[in-house]
Amino acid sequence: MPAITKNLIIINVLVFFGTFVAQRYGIDLNDYLGLHFFLASDFNPAQLVTYMFMHGGFSHIFFNMFALFMFGPILERTWGAKKFLLYYMVCGIGAGLIQEGIQYIQYITEWRLYEQVNTGYSIIPMEEYLNMLTTVGASGAVYGILLAFGMMYPNERLFIFPLPFPIRAKFFVIGYAAIELWAGLANSTGDNVAHFAHLGGMLFGLALILYWKNKARRNGTYYY
Repeated sequence: MPAITKNLIIINVLVFFGTFVAQRYGIDLNDYLGLHFFLASDFNPAQLVTYMFMHGGFSHIFFNMFALFMFGPILERTWGAKKFLLYYMVCGIGAGLIQEGIQYIQYITEWRLYEQVNTGYSIIPMEEYLNMLTTVGASGAVYGILLAFGMMYPNERLFIFPLPFPIRAKFFVIGYAAIELWAGLANSTGDNVAHFAHLGGMLFGLALILYWKNKARRNGTYYY
């Protein structure tokens, strides 16, 4: 496995288990490393990077790391380590920025209409509630990787459980993006999944790939 992909997986796994160790000492790493809403008092710009290495549970980190394990090495060998790492970080940070934007839209249209928020159990101040809006996970970066694989190897056939037949990578990516868009627009019940952040990772990945292609075209070089 290439070095960047391997080390990204190792760091994510170590941080994941580190959260349980920290909890034993009364420390919630999500408060420090998770991405808070930028209007919350606990927000720190560095969280746009650190939140990518935090996860909300075993299934969350398993599927993210599995996708990184499956597709990351291919892209890293194609682009090289530095370019792959840049792409991964841009997609992850971009996903965080999109999530911040979505939360701000919700804030100005819904939350700021209320001075207090009813949690179902008690009334808490808005300032405290804003600090509870925390995003974690590498999904934005991983969705960017899926997009890149679909663009660079569009006709590669993938076997996706539970489909009994192979599907071309380009259709897989398009389908995943459509599902995320639908889920984000229909998310009236609140499933605690940052669907638009996933799309944000894809969007920033697309922008970076198109930039690289345009730059290579101007320089008269071949782009993979």
